[in-house]
Amino acid sequence: MDDRKQQTLKRVFVNDVDAYSSRHIAEVLGKCEAEEDSDIDGEVEETPSPRGEPAFQVLGTVSSSKDGKLPFLHLQHVSPARDELFKLLLGCDVVVYNITESSTQQVEEATWAVTVLRDEMQNFKSRKFFILISSVMTWAMTKPSEDQPQAPFSEEDFIRRRPHPSFRNHNNLEKLVLKLPRGKTSKLKGYVVAAGLQYGMGENIFHYFFKVSWLMQDPKIPIFGNGTNRIPMIHVCDLGRVIQSIIKLKPKSKYILAIDDAKNTLEDIVKTISDVLGPEKVDKLPLQDAITMKAFKPEELDCLNINLHLDASIVSDTFNFDWICRDGMVENMNSIAKEYKHTRQLLPVKICLVGPPAAGKTTVAKKLCQHYKIHHININSLIEEKITQLKEMINGADLDDISEEAAAAAEEQLEMINQSMETNQGQLAEDQFFDILREKLYSKPCRNQGFVLDGFPETSEQAKLVFSDEEPENKDSDLTSKIPWYNKIITPEHVFALNASDDFLTKRVQGLPGSLAEEMCYTQEEFVPRLARYRQLFSAEETVLDFFDHREIHPEYIEISSDDLEYTLVMKKITEIVGVPKNYGPSPEEQEEENQRREKERKQKLAAETAERKNRKLAALAEMTDHYEEWKKNLLVVKQQESELLEAKALPLRNYLMKYVMPSLSEAMLECSKIKPDDPVDFLAEHLLRNNKED
Repeated sequence: MDDRKQQTLKRVFVNDVDAYSSRHIAEVLGKCEAEEDSDIDGEVEETPSPRGEPAFQVLGTVSSSKDGKLPFLHLQHVSPARDELFKLLLGCDVVVYNITESSTQQVEEATWAVTVLRDEMQNFKSRKFFILISSVMTWAMTKPSEDQPQAPFSEEDFIRRRPHPSFRNHNNLEKLVLKLPRGKTSKLKGYVVAAGLQYGMGENIFHYFFKVSWLMQDPKIPIFGNGTNRIPMIHVCDLGRVIQSIIKLKPKSKYILAIDDAKNTLEDIVKTISDVLGPEKVDKLPLQDAITMKAFKPEELDCLNINLHLDASIVSDTFNFDWICRDGMVENMNSIAKEYKHTRQLLPVKICLVGPPAAGKTTVAKKLCQHYKIHHININSLIEEKITQLKEMINGADLDDISEEAAAAAEEQLEMINQSMETNQGQLAEDQFFDILREKLYSKPCRNQGFVLDGFPETSEQAKLVFSDEEPENKDSDLTSKIPWYNKIITPEHVFALNASDDFLTKRVQGLPGSLAEEMCYTQEEFVPRLARYRQLFSAEETVLDFFDHREIHPEYIEISSDDLEYTLVMKKITEIVGVPKNYGPSPEEQEEENQRREKERKQKLAAETAERKNRKLAALAEMTDHYEEWKKNLLVVKQQESELLEAKALPLRNYLMKYVMPSLSEAMLECSKIKPDDPVDFLAEHLLRNNKED
């Protein structure tokens, strides 16, 4: 973008863009396109951006750079110091401070920012705008009018607002922004936006309810408190559009409520989340249980228990933007649930495993379910599971957990299953079985997390009846002419065909204990016909693998061998193709337990290595000691041998001296002792020389 275009763009600062709310507000602003402004306040834009071009350059602060630069930001600053932040604010046309995350640091920084800008505004070359995104919690303790106790509060009542005790600092900051000078001569204009509790795009404060519903681990979703309180809310992207409208329209009102048109209670919200994502049941629990269960922090619980009836007249009547959820969370729960799963990448993993008997399908299926935290659909246990479920529903009617109509329907279905199995010698009729299978595939757990379909379907016809039986009337003929229609909700996305030779499979079965072979129907009389039937089905003109292949779900073929009895290589290949788990990771408690286990293993390994090093040192020291003692012994032997050798060599010389030298020398020395000359050495020499001549 050239310099001239950059100069026409408004530079907008947003704090903490790596936090939930600010991130999505900044993203809405960053993707906003320029259009003709209709300024409510009567001000004319000096250099408007060309239509279709980006309307804003968004600059923001983040707490860490580990996630890289956010794509919708023009500039990103990591935890800048106050001096750097001040220069950044001075270079922006609009400063947006979001304090809805209830962070003390956010409030302190925003207070500092509006103060330094107010003190510096006389030096501004052009007008700047300060937009404070606060919370409706600053209205939480506001008393209704005595004349009209049921009437909603509106922006005109902002002077009467009374904050929740935990939001007094928010309220004080609102007052500080509202005291900024007004009028056309003012170089710093302030707005306060009291935002409802935000939802959408992966969720924040409502995340607990979405998570426990999606996981389907509890039979009922808890509502903490009586749930009758009305919660003012707004979709987080709609809040971004409110800020966008304020920047573009510059309304006269300095206090704006940002909420949708809904009047949902906490019970409405939780029940709808449970209906769309979860078990479709709720249970009211005391408020304190939310803290005990670590579901919410106290400050979050305060927000969830707000009870306010507000009317956002400025947003509804003045701002004209395309709402995402004007009717509120409950009315749009299906789209919000899709948003939640997409944002958090909670996508179902749907796998089909086929292969001959004894190839290890069930073992691999269980390993995959454990790895991806998905559900195992085994044809043999599916009917038993359904019968057990129906019996529980019938018995649940006596405990008021199930309606009489549901219990009656369950009793009728159970009777039909029993009759079918009696008629077909213990086998369920195919159409009834397919109904049970489809019901399982459509169940919330399978649609939320996914499944592994173990050894079924076996034929192309079965696959068509399960996955292509409900063909829509308004299908696109151009597309379906190339790819046959199938139900993408329940059809596996990955198909794996395990294979092994008949000889390998037969030897594997023969190696099983007799009791286990009987239990698994792998006796010689049962296994051979089963294997022959499988080979026949998969050599047909159109097999179940062809069904998937024609729909561009291309099967992967994996050979089973005796070198991979634990299916390590099989799992490695499958997980490489399917990818990483698209599920929630471990809970904080599970993560803590895993961390403790790893730390224990690390310490044990370190202790073992230390002990091994110590043992090696001790062994080396002992070996060195032994070598030293042996060296000393050898040294003594060598010295003794050298002494004996020297003595042996010196013996002839001694004899020679004793015979020829010592007598003359002894005589000379005796004579020297008697005379005691001044030079005894000279005397000895002359004496020996004289005696030698005489001889």
